[in-house]
Amino acid sequence: MLTTSLKGRSLLSWQDYSAEEIRYLLELSKQVKAERKRGERSQRFTGKTLALLFEKRSTRTRCAFETAFGEEGGHPVFLSTQDIQLGAKESVEDTARVLGRMFDAIEFRGFKQATVEALAAYSGVPVYNGLTDEFHPTQALADLMTLEEAFGSSKGRKLCFVGDGRNNVARSLMLICAKMGVNFTVVSPTSLQPASSWVDVCGQYAKASGARIEVSANVDAVRGADALYTDVWVSMGEEAMKAERVKLLEPYRVDDAMMQKTDNAEAIFLHCLPAVKGEEVSAALIDGPRSRAWDQAENRKHTIKAIMLATLG
Repeated sequence: MLTTSLKGRSLLSWQDYSAEEIRYLLELSKQVKAERKRGERSQRFTGKTLALLFEKRSTRTRCAFETAFGEEGGHPVFLSTQDIQLGAKESVEDTARVLGRMFDAIEFRGFKQATVEALAAYSGVPVYNGLTDEFHPTQALADLMTLEEAFGSSKGRKLCFVGDGRNNVARSLMLICAKMGVNFTVVSPTSLQPASSWVDVCGQYAKASGARIEVSANVDAVRGADALYTDVWVSMGEEAMKAERVKLLEPYRVDDAMMQKTDNAEAIFLHCLPAVKGEEVSAALIDGPRSRAWDQAENRKHTIKAIMLATLG
């Protein structure tokens, strides 16, 4: 049982949330997923409004926020950089002040972490990070939920992220795993490994939870993994680096051979999507029986609904 209310809280990254609070959100996510499967439709957001600010394109994040909010009776409003003056003729701070007076909550998906932090600081309403260059917290919560659906619990399991270990998904996974006692290994070329300063930050949380945090360039480090996770090799905004990145990461493609290296017949495959089949993952693996990528995609909706239910009261 959560001892304090999350009402009014923003979610910018998992650094500001305790393990107890994350556990509460995971259990609430499972509850709302079960409600949906039973066909129950509540109206817990009736009369509430949500501003959806998007600098980057999206499938899962946009659809998850819109459907989660709308089916609970709320009114989501999509706003791209083509629709409003965010950071153009109007400062982020002034946009936040205006939106905070009109909406009950704000979601932001874009480039700078500083932007979502400014929205939270100046709006006066809960702000949700739908993705920045530094963090992707709603994705990480859905990932943990998917891991628990596969194995019953996540604590003590080994999750390996294979690929570009510096990206927002890898950073967010390292953080939430460290807090929740999940052993987390990054397997990537030396030049694409997470900053040692970030590993140190997560290492402090891992000491409290009992998690092991490891970084390796050797693909044999996946041995014993319960789940292998990968992401696209070229993130949004890095398209000019595609040829170089593909050459560097080709030995790190996750396929059936890589899964065999886990020495775990029960190991599952995870991907935050969209996937470039034939690059970071083989089509046979992501479309095969060991893949939980589609469960992850669905769980984006349930975890996002849980976050909004908890923070909007």
